[in-house]
Amino acid sequence: MPEVKCNVSNCVYWAEGNNCHADTILVEVDQHANEDYDMSAAGHFVDDALHKDKASTVAETCCHTFRSRH
Repeated sequence: MPEVKCNVSNCVYWAEGNNCHADTILVEVDQHANEDYDMSAAGHFVDDALHKDKASTVAETCCHTFRSRH
């Protein structure tokens, strides 16, 4: 599995060294930034999360794996 870095320390998947410990990571285009995609308990994408998009620059993307630690 590739090493994934994350600077959002209030995410439940954030770990020491700015590492992401999520089993599955969903990166989306900004156009879908406010979507609440359904993912199964096993971390598999379902329904609307299975579509494909294209981004022209990194600034057009966002991470949907974030879950607040509360």
